[in-house]
Order: sequence, then C-alpha cells, then structure tokens
Amino acid sequence: MDLVLVLLLVLVVAVVVSAPLRRPSAGPVAGRDIALRADLEAAREAKYREIRDAELDLRTGKLSAEDHRGLDRQLRAEAIEILRRLDALGEGGELEESKRLD
Repeated sequence: MDLVLVLLLVLVVAVVVSAPLRRPSAGPVAGRDIALRADLEAAREAKYREIRDAELDLRTGKLSAEDHRGLDRQLRAEAIEILRRLDALGEGGELEESKRLD
C-alpha cells in the first residue's frame, strides 16, 4: 500500500514538473509580442521615472515652475503614447509596424 502511494506521488510530481515542457511553444510572432511588451513596459517605467525626476527637480529648485509645466506636459504625453501602445498590443495582438517602439 505504501509503495502505491509513493508511486502515485512520484507520478503527480512528474506531471506537474513536466507541464511546462508539454505546453506548445510560443511561435515567432508570439515571441516578438512578448519582446515588444517587455520593451514597452520598460519604456513606461523609464518615463514614470523621468516624471518623478522632473517633480523632484521642481521641488529642489533646479527647474522653474514654467519649465516644469512644459517638461511635465511633454513627458506625460509620451507616457500616454506608451500606454496606448501597450493597450493596443493587449487588444489586437501585434502592433502595426509603424507604431513599434524603436
């Protein structure tokens, strides 16, 4: 009886561990989408960091309020464009070639 339970446990572990190997692999298009999504997410985080840096520069006096408004407007517009690209990738799959992040 113990031997049957041990064998059953080994079988369950083998099935769970080998599950990723049995899954169909992502094709070249899916691989490009994954890479594009990763690039866009990295660009999004970098843009958020730029926005935070500009806010810090305003608070520390490195930027005037007027300069900060212009820079903030530009950075936020760029962040919105990145978010739109991420949304388009999520909805329709691959982005059009003209909208790819270079």
